Amino acid sequence: MKEIRFEQEPEPVSGNGRNTELGIVTYTFVFLFLAMIGYLVYINVWKAKSLNSSAYNTKDIVNMDKYIRGSILSADGSILAQTDVYEDGTEVRVYPFANKFAHIVGYSTNGQSGLEASCNKELLSSHVLSLSKPEEDDGAKTQGDSVVLTLNANLQSVAYDALGSYNGAIVALEPDTGKILVMVSKPDFDPNTIGEIWESLVTDNTSSVLLNRATQGLYPPGSTFKILTTLAYMRQHPGDFRSFQYDCTSQVAVNDVTINCYNNTAHGQEDLKGAFSHSCNTAFATIGMELDNEDFISVCEEFLLNRALPVPLQHSSSQFNLGRDASYGEQMTTAIGQGETLMTPLHMAMIAATVANDGIMMKPYCIDHVQTCDGDLVSSTRPSRYKRLMTEEEARILTEYMRETVVSGTATELSWYNFTAAGKTGSAEYSSGGVEGTHSWFVGFSDVEDPDLVVAVLAENGGTGSQTAVPIASQIFQAYYNIYGV
Repeated sequence: MKEIRFEQEPEPVSGNGRNTELGIVTYTFVFLFLAMIGYLVYINVWKAKSLNSSAYNTKDIVNMDKYIRGSILSADGSILAQTDVYEDGTEVRVYPFANKFAHIVGYSTNGQSGLEASCNKELLSSHVLSLSKPEEDDGAKTQGDSVVLTLNANLQSVAYDALGSYNGAIVALEPDTGKILVMVSKPDFDPNTIGEIWESLVTDNTSSVLLNRATQGLYPPGSTFKILTTLAYMRQHPGDFRSFQYDCTSQVAVNDVTINCYNNTAHGQEDLKGAFSHSCNTAFATIGMELDNEDFISVCEEFLLNRALPVPLQHSSSQFNLGRDASYGEQMTTAIGQGETLMTPLHMAMIAATVANDGIMMKPYCIDHVQTCDGDLVSSTRPSRYKRLMTEEEARILTEYMRETVVSGTATELSWYNFTAAGKTGSAEYSSGGVEGTHSWFVGFSDVEDPDLVVAVLAENGGTGSQTAVPIASQIFQAYYNIYGV
């Protein structure tokens, strides 16, 4: 009889298992697809500007064969950079103001820097009507678009001359728009001769000539930082900060740290406004020990220390390193703008502008618009608000204190003119390579009731703020009212 065998069939894979595997594969592909889309958006939206201006981007090499590099103009119509074309076709980039705009305008030989780099795409393209463009096969090149800045050439020249032989930086801007009118940095260079002096510039490790000190120079802010220290104290003592009293005897010592007022001056009995306007170090050192460290850190980070600034320029982030468990010595030195705090002149200008603008910080900008070589508008920049960082009342009180600094404090030279001013001086001690000195600071604004202009001045090793920075600022304020007639 034939034997019949029954073979056991394999058990089918459960539906749930198959669905799970398919789900994993599906979600993986969806995730990868979304990641790719996100990366493309990041590259084309967020990174497009920096990639287009990168010296490693070879796309613009083609554009150089098609376009004559466009001009860069000041707000008052002065040519800051242009390309001269000779009969043999040779193109030479020319900078009529030589050193005065060296850092902000930059150069386009031996690489690119400044606005020559960030505006590379705009300068090597053209939006003139096609009828005005030469035919591609005739070999002629099209004139590129022009970039018109917010900077005023006359005011820039005054600021450049006012800084004189000091290394340092000056920034002047409108507090209610963020429009930058002046940006000076020294030491400087002549971009017309960049090819000839390049080797000496890049091998100079002492003066950092190529560094834009206005946006990248990091300095101890000294007493200008008391603007933020005062704000932090006001917020921690909302009901009684005006009753603050301190008897200054010129010195305060805690453990192994001693803080002195400038020139060992004993200010005597001071309220908060008097301590601010007279820049009483010992009073603010005492305030520093009273402040809650975490709240102080929060205020400073809210004002963008240790963060990138909302500006379309290459810049350094200001540094604030007060620890939550900081010692009394660290609290005292930090409160008076010393310790490990470092800030850029542009950042200090933005903080003063926030006070002047009723507590609202605007995003600084230096490109007003782009136009064709025929003068037709291509694009323009609108003022943009960053954020409200303090209440109107807080801004009003700080303005009151900064005004008192000019009326009876450390910036009285600014009280002699036909405009009102408010500000804060700073004398920031530093030690570098065994050399000690004092940087001179001033930051403030004019026309206190309806502020017109914010000026920040940093003169390296210039001594006290009242000695050097205030006189420099006064020249800029005076020139502003003469130039603009306001």
